Amino acid sequence: MADILHRVGTTAARDTVYQALTTVDGLAAWWTTDTKGSGDDVLQFRFGDVGGFDMKVLELRPDARVRWEVVDGPEEWIGTTVTFDLKQDGEWTIILFAHEGWREQVEFMNHCTTKWALFLMSLKSLVETGTGAPHPHDVQISNWH
Repeated sequence: MADILHRVGTTAARDTVYQALTTVDGLAAWWTTDTKGSGDDVLQFRFGDVGGFDMKVLELRPDARVRWEVVDGPEEWIGTTVTFDLKQDGEWTIILFAHEGWREQVEFMNHCTTKWALFLMSLKSLVETGTGAPHPHDVQISNWH
């Protein structure tokens, strides 16, 4: 199995980051404006013509952890998990991100690795400045968007 891993720091408080990860408004402000569902049940994320994903919320630990399971979307994503672990390191809130359980490393995983990095930077911008770059305002990196 293969995983996507990232580490991003922000000067925003952990509770601010946690809210951006657990509310529909927060998620829509950094990942995709087309976000629906419940922050504690199933979330639907859509990216226009390229499709989207449904995530079942598996774990919520305030200011510490958010964990989802992909229950619908591209075949490569179904059954994978997405985790955001939050920890304090001095004045920094550290986001340890993992998209785990890919059956194999495929070209789509390369694309997703780059897009996750961009969206994590969008999250960082949102919690530090109040403005993120969610889809459709994100950087288009290829014909897959």
